[in-house]
Amino acid sequence: MTTIPAVDLDLDVDVWLDAHWDPAATVAEWWHELAEARLSNPMLPEPWGRGWSRAAATALAEAMQRRGALGPPAGIGMMLALPTILAHGSADLIDRYVPRILDGRDGWCQLFSEPGAGSDLAGLQTSAVLDGDEWIINGQKVWTSGGQYADFGILLARSSPDAPKHRGITYFAFPMIQPGVDVRPLREMTGHALFNEVFIDNARVPARDRIGDVDDGWRVANTTLMVERSSIGGGSVAARSAAVPGTVAGHLERPAGSFGSDRPMINVGMVGPGRLAQLRELAEGRGLAADPVIRQGLARLHTLVEINAWHIGRMKSGNANTGGEGNIAKLRNSEMLRLARDVGCAILGAGATITGPGSPSGGDVQELTLMSPAPSIYGGTDQVQRNIIGERVLGLPKEPGPPSGTPFRELLRNR
Repeated sequence: MTTIPAVDLDLDVDVWLDAHWDPAATVAEWWHELAEARLSNPMLPEPWGRGWSRAAATALAEAMQRRGALGPPAGIGMMLALPTILAHGSADLIDRYVPRILDGRDGWCQLFSEPGAGSDLAGLQTSAVLDGDEWIINGQKVWTSGGQYADFGILLARSSPDAPKHRGITYFAFPMIQPGVDVRPLREMTGHALFNEVFIDNARVPARDRIGDVDDGWRVANTTLMVERSSIGGGSVAARSAAVPGTVAGHLERPAGSFGSDRPMINVGMVGPGRLAQLRELAEGRGLAADPVIRQGLARLHTLVEINAWHIGRMKSGNANTGGEGNIAKLRNSEMLRLARDVGCAILGAGATITGPGSPSGGDVQELTLMSPAPSIYGGTDQVQRNIIGERVLGLPKEPGPPSGTPFRELLRNR
């Protein structure tokens, strides 16, 4: 159990869970309870959260996990849409969308990357044309996490093709359930379909659902990207939730207790104390705890996990101001995941090639192995993170390219 100063908590989480957790309640009812108590994301400031420290939020997550309680709504809405709307949205946008994210009534996805604009995100070509009090959207997005279950998407579209590359983009809260939106899941080598491609043909978004100013979407997107990199790097704290937010997946009316916690609540795309403990127990169970190679790998992983936790803590405290903290955290998560993969496979030996719940580790290390290339790509590749750190933090010269004021129409396009 995490030990935290009493001053960081304004309620006893164990007492509160004893009084409120009911496995027979629907997912919607349970998430409403969490949101009403400001516990869906307690690190948020009031009135949305409780302003808790990371340690206090971790204590809540651990208490929920011990009881097998369903975690709060997770995914793109909580991780990216909510902080972006709070930072840049109008009062009307905040009132309409934030409560529905916190209690899971709406599911969200991220409509950023395109077939020709992944790492070069500002090269996106999806268009937004104003038509009265609506914008007409046309284009294609790809690598859209959770798009098949989303009610809304945070969308970047080019609203002024005659403006420079980074200054003609507008950011929207885009309704996914409408004519002209075609979501096609992409199955990965993990066997899952986390990502999707999305085709948008004359779909519409109300003008009041713009986030930030017209043509100022790149500045808004940088908030989203920094939150994303910090979250991927280990900045998010919440109990794992197997239920999917929103109206599409059909989970809201199911009993909250039907989403069991029989498997460890370990996020396969991130590495932290839970993963380290799992690998240590595997090593002990297979008689390899004294193996010098395994011990060295576990010690190195422990060191990186601790350093990353200190780094994230410094970010949350506001004492880090280089501007590259999120990029560093994301890079470190990629490194930790690769190391956890290598150590896990070394512990399992030939068993690492066997998948499924009946395999060694219950298939967790095997799933981690298949997932391991992804974090170095999604959320901006490791190479992009190093470029950002080099240019914005270390002051190294930028890569050669056309003048920054060149209109987007005149730039060479990715095909």
